[in-house]
Formats: sequence, C-alpha cells, structure tokens
Amino acid sequence: MQNYPIGTPGKPWGDEEKAQWKAQQRIQRSYKEEVLDKLNNIIPDGFSLKQYGALPYDEVRYPLFAVLPTSFDPNKPSALVTGGVHGYETSGVQGALQFIATKLSKYSKDCNIVVVPCVSPWGYETINRWNPLALDPNRSFFENSPAPEAAQLMTLIDELNIPLSLHIDLHETTDTDNSEFRPALAARDGTTHDNWNIPDGFYTVANTPNPQIAFQESVINAVKQVTHIAPPDENGKIIGADVVSDGVICYDKKALFLCGGMTDAEFVTTTEVYPDSANATPQNCNDAQVAAICAALEFIK
Repeated sequence: MQNYPIGTPGKPWGDEEKAQWKAQQRIQRSYKEEVLDKLNNIIPDGFSLKQYGALPYDEVRYPLFAVLPTSFDPNKPSALVTGGVHGYETSGVQGALQFIATKLSKYSKDCNIVVVPCVSPWGYETINRWNPLALDPNRSFFENSPAPEAAQLMTLIDELNIPLSLHIDLHETTDTDNSEFRPALAARDGTTHDNWNIPDGFYTVANTPNPQIAFQESVINAVKQVTHIAPPDENGKIIGADVVSDGVICYDKKALFLCGGMTDAEFVTTTEVYPDSANATPQNCNDAQVAAICAALEFIK
C-alpha cells in the first residue's frame, strides 16, 4: 500500500480530496510562450490554425488549437497527430511542434494531415497527467466525456468528418510515473498499484484488436536511427504488457478509452519516449517523436 499524502488508504477520493489535490498544483511553465507563440510562427503554406475549443478552467489562458489543411484532398489518405494528451509528457507537445515546423509541408504532398499539438494545456503548465478534476484525459475518450480535453477533441474530429487512415498519439513514460502518478492513481481510486519497471528507451503501443505489426516495426526501425529502443524486462514485458515485437506492446485502446482509440483508423500507434534516460536529451526526445511521425506517414502513403 503506497503512502500518498492525500486521502485514506483503501478509500476512494471524494470531492474534498480532489479539491485538496488540485490546491497543491502549481503553474510551472507557460503554454502561451512554449506552445502558442511557437505555433503562430510555424504554420506552413497550405495549412491554417483552427481554434476548436477552450478549457473551461480558464478559456482565455487555455484555447485549444489544431493545424489543418486549408483543403482536404479526397484522393489522399488522412492522418491525425496528437500530442500532450498527458500534459507533463513534454516531447509529445514539442515533438509535434517540431514536426509542424520542419516536416509537415513535405508530407502534405501525399497525405491530409491534422496536428493537435497540445490536447491538455493545463496539464502542460502544471506538469500533470490529470486535469484539474483529477481525471486522466487519456482514459476519458468516450461519449459525454467529463474531461473537456477529450470531449472537445472528439467533437473536432467528428466535425471534420474525414475517414482517417492513421492516428499517431505522442507520449512519454517517465520516472515520475512511479514516483508520483501511479501512487496518486492508487490513492484516488482506493486501490494498490505495484511499481513497474520504467523502460529505458523508446517503444510503441499498438491496438490489441488490430496491431498492424509491420506498421509498428516501420516506426521502431526509423526511431532506432535517432535513439535506443526499450528492451523488455526480465519477464519479457514492458510496463506490464507482453512485448509482441521489438519495442512494441499492445493495449486495447477503445476498451480503455484512450486517445488512440477515438478513431477507426486502420493504422494506430502510441509513441512512448523515455526522457529520464542517461542517454536522452530533450532534443533527442523531440527528434524521436518526429522520426516516428514521419515513418508512420511514409508507411501509409
């Protein structure tokens, strides 16, 4: 049983504990400076910046943006890139921005590409997995979702009404998953969580009902040129899931209400970068995310 400073072990949190948790959160970096100001300067020709919503915690501070083609070509496959569903996973956001700045125009010749670089800006600023309601947006992609981050993104994709061939969702696995976020989850739900081995390296999470292993392998092989791939632990697993190919595990994305399960795209992957590795730098992590996106787009084109 982990000791977490909020709540009673074995008893799920009520409103009082959630309010106590929220009161402890602090702004630690600027969504405006690190995301919005960059976005305004990197949109390539043929694309536009669309505000698709705003978070109700502070609609002025947390507008939500997507980068969209000015017109969709029905003869091209369409792809969705999402970052920052977990706001604390920095390279998901910064990697998406780097892709927009450096590679988006190149790949737009063959694909219609929608990029949503920061789904959870409050989480980005407070370096959090959850939103202020103590909800994990990446377990909230279902109808009438109580998480505005998930609900507003789903509305955007519904309104675009385009058949998606690809969805790549950019994430990180960090040491704080064991030191903070899993203990918080156990406390919130009144359960216990064993620590899991944090994998040292990059891996992808495929979709259990449709893993598309050749596609996952193409992403892994491209990222190998940039950074190291996570080895399995002594049980042949990564974060408790069986390794089905080098650096590839599977989750049932729709059943878990993950962002990666929100579409019916044929090719779906979640990237996982390890920023706390002795062999990683912030730039290296961003480069790995960009390499993964480019490999995924090469595969579908």
